[in-house]
Amino acid sequence: MIPRSFLFVPADSERKLEKALAAGADALVLDLEDSVAATRKPLAREQLRELLAGGHRGGAQWWVRINPLDSEHCLPDLCAALQQGVQGIFLPKPAGASDLQRADHYLTALEAAAGLAPVSVRLMTVVESARGLLGQHEIPFASERLDAMTWGAEDLAADLGASGNRGPDGQLFTIHQLSRSFCLVLAAAGGFAAIDTPCMSYQDETLLQAECDSARVEGFVGKMAIHPDQIALINRAFSPSQAELDYARRVVEAFEQSAEGGTVGLDGRMLDLPHLKQARRTLARASPSISPFS
Repeated sequence: MIPRSFLFVPADSERKLEKALAAGADALVLDLEDSVAATRKPLAREQLRELLAGGHRGGAQWWVRINPLDSEHCLPDLCAALQQGVQGIFLPKPAGASDLQRADHYLTALEAAAGLAPVSVRLMTVVESARGLLGQHEIPFASERLDAMTWGAEDLAADLGASGNRGPDGQLFTIHQLSRSFCLVLAAAGGFAAIDTPCMSYQDETLLQAECDSARVEGFVGKMAIHPDQIALINRAFSPSQAELDYARRVVEAFEQSAEGGTVGLDGRMLDLPHLKQARRTLARASPSISPFS
């Protein structure tokens, strides 16, 4: 099942790791990058190894955010992360397809060295730089490992030399709206999940709810989180309601019972194949064994 919630947690903090494990997130992103100081990265990798060696606790997927490919920390990060129980690698700041392909090659070699099944370690990535924006059109077809993609406003603003990413009205600047929109387009083109960026105002439940509602309507299937208190709301927001599931089942049944197959009438509305596709995706979101992108 594609996670509804991805919770970032610094890999060098035992206290935060314990809180994260109890938060109920669908996925934990064990972070070796931005939330870990350079001097503590070796400690973070060691704690990551110990955590993974201790066995998978709970039902959450475990992802590891490594440092960028061109950094001195990338390969040590990958070596520490490639263990049984890791769902995948979160690759930050890709410039385009070549970075995804390079990461794929590294993972292929490290899977073999660790005795893991080929292509068992997945990839997700985030467009968060000017170079990434220019090269993002190549991303959907760069690697068969790619399961999800998100977008980032904080790092992109810093890369652009901006002092913020929103105007006085609270709306994202146009460049970030563009990045957000392209995340949806690229994910749909590549057949993988679009995950919304975190709400940085982690104590503002009203804002978080609004961001979740907007993201879900537009096509995002989950959201990143930076604090355990955000998880319950995110999980609720990206779960189909009983009414939505019931309607989706009725749509599917209507098409199955239709002699024509191409269009059906339901509740006074004419439905065609895009409505059937959406109904199946809604049902897939409630079933761990079905991908909504198959």
